Amino acid sequence: MKHELEFQSLSKVSDDELLQRLSELLQKSRRVEAELVAHIGEVDARRLYAREATPSMFVYCTEVLNLSEPEAYLRITVARASRTHPMLLEMLADGRLHLSGIARLAPCLTEANRETLLARAAGKSKREIEELVAEISPKPDAPATIRKLPERRLAGPSLAPTLNDAEHSADLGVLRPDGVTFLPTPEPARSIAHAERPVVEPLSPARYKIQFTASAELHDKLERLRALMRSSVPDGDLATIIEEAVTEKLERLEAKRFAKTKAPRKSLEQIDTSAKSRYIPAPVKRAVRERDGNQCGFVDDKGRRCRSRDRLEFHHREPYGKGGDHSPENIGLTCRTHNVYFAECEYGKRVLERYN
Repeated sequence: MKHELEFQSLSKVSDDELLQRLSELLQKSRRVEAELVAHIGEVDARRLYAREATPSMFVYCTEVLNLSEPEAYLRITVARASRTHPMLLEMLADGRLHLSGIARLAPCLTEANRETLLARAAGKSKREIEELVAEISPKPDAPATIRKLPERRLAGPSLAPTLNDAEHSADLGVLRPDGVTFLPTPEPARSIAHAERPVVEPLSPARYKIQFTASAELHDKLERLRALMRSSVPDGDLATIIEEAVTEKLERLEAKRFAKTKAPRKSLEQIDTSAKSRYIPAPVKRAVRERDGNQCGFVDDKGRRCRSRDRLEFHHREPYGKGGDHSPENIGLTCRTHNVYFAECEYGKRVLERYN
């Protein structure tokens, strides 16, 4: 009941105060996290887990502290690294680094490189830190392969098949500056019921491992495409084939969404950008896309720009409904979230709810 009352009271808090409270709580959480990691490191160093009838720090964290296995792994890894590099706890406490980032940096850190490496990693996302680690410690290529996964069955009364003979695994992986080359690192076959998300892992600068599970239909399409492209790709290289297919699809979608073309019919100077209709002229779409760099253009009051590239839409800064024209200066790219946000700021949430 107490928690319900606390949650209900939040509904009465103003937007600005709610964001301020959240920021303060996060800062406290980071400090507590750093203290927790420091304590785990000390307990681990003293081997105090043995007193609790557990054979290792990992078992102590999962069975006594009731942490999940991933939670235990991350905190133990960071705790051990911080014993050698104490500044990691400070960076964790003030938010410059997060657990996942430190865990990936730990194997690469030395007393000689830590100052430079940690400075480069500060404020970076997990993916960006993975790319940094790939630059410092590149992984070797692996041969391209498409392999069939074995039949798997779920444990339980029904023992229903989770993967039939018509499904295959496509392990695709390395991106190079001169083209996409998909090279995998083989892993044990997995049941569909426990399938993980597609893997995109940087191996070194400009090279990525991409791995996913493909259906029999996709496998058949790849083989048909390989056969049709033998004249242009004699060795049947899967990377080259997929890159050309993706490039062609990308060109079609960008032409449809952003009016991108190699031979435009008209330039900006040749079109009318007045608000005679809702149609945005193709030259304007092209100019806005190039200016905004295929990214949402929303910038908050602290100067941070939204990094989304998904579901981009053209937004009128001066709304079309209020007489805004179609000039590039009045139009920007925004993600769906910020397009709605701008509309709410302009018209109000209640007005927009009538159209939803």
